[in-house]
Amino acid sequence: MAQAKRLLVGSTAAYSGKSAVILGIAHQLQGQGLQIGYGKPLGTYPNASTAENRDADVQFIADHLSLSPQQTKAPLLTLDETNFIQYLKQGAGFHLSIHGYVDELAGDLVILEGPATLSEGRLLNLSLVEMAVELDTSVLLVTRYHPVALVDQLLNAQRELGDRLLGVVLNDIPPADQGLVTEQIVPYLESQGIAVLGQIPRNSLLRSVSVREIATQLQAKVLCRSNRLDLMVETLTIGAMNVNSALEYFRKGRNMAVVTGGDRSELQLAALETSTNCLILTGHSAPQDFILSRADDLEIPILSVDLDTLTTVEIVDRAFGQVRLQEPIKVLCIQELMQTHFDIYRLMTTLGLEPSPVNA
Repeated sequence: MAQAKRLLVGSTAAYSGKSAVILGIAHQLQGQGLQIGYGKPLGTYPNASTAENRDADVQFIADHLSLSPQQTKAPLLTLDETNFIQYLKQGAGFHLSIHGYVDELAGDLVILEGPATLSEGRLLNLSLVEMAVELDTSVLLVTRYHPVALVDQLLNAQRELGDRLLGVVLNDIPPADQGLVTEQIVPYLESQGIAVLGQIPRNSLLRSVSVREIATQLQAKVLCRSNRLDLMVETLTIGAMNVNSALEYFRKGRNMAVVTGGDRSELQLAALETSTNCLILTGHSAPQDFILSRADDLEIPILSVDLDTLTTVEIVDRAFGQVRLQEPIKVLCIQELMQTHFDIYRLMTTLGLEPSPVNA
């Protein structure tokens, strides 16, 4: 049996969209009748040490791609706070071949999700560059758009990866910068030998966070509509002004989480009458019964936290900055975006992949 082709997907920074791109690519290749294997050799979960949490990302992708146990594997190693010291003690003598891990994965193409940056995993000899060399594998690099830093980041990655850099995906491109990307940045990168396989536009849904995730991060008490925690929040708004100003302010928002004091009933009501998907009440004052009743009628969850407003906002802001694919609606969204904005046939040609005869 011929060895499966391999593709290592990396990124220039954490939360650049590797998992989303992998889902989009795999979905399209499955549509061509190809079998996909998936693995993530190095897991990095700073606040999770249980096996269940370590395997969560891999299981999420396996479930959405309907992969068999032979087509997917949990991380070979996990770099977290618990294991970090142990790895340090082993020092430079720590060596681990990942050939056995990868060879056990079945599929016409095995997609390996690499570390978050080019340097992450170097302690374990599992950085993106080291994995690419060890496995003799091409690399697809995902980078989040930045108007200034993007080109430098990719030129640096090209220097480190050399001919192993198969191509790049530019992710999260604002509408205002799309012309610059298409007319200036992409032609320049291509002239430097960096193939641009995808230009993914910014999407508010993909940048959103579920009410459930916000409640988890805040360790909040859900006061009503616990059955609506799947609502997606796109923006965070602070309600700390008079009600007239608040109404004008709230009307500009879309799918908001509004943070306000538990004793500010007039602001709470104003928020409920606009595009609010979640009320977050700080302090120790319980909301009035009519607020709970109105929120229940409108099917808007209300969260209560034992935190001050500043701390609450910082935690929610952090959740927005570390958005991950967790909801099926996001999976459908990225599949549609990748179908439109990623050149799957260029990828297949470069990798030497052909559609299944049944789908040809």
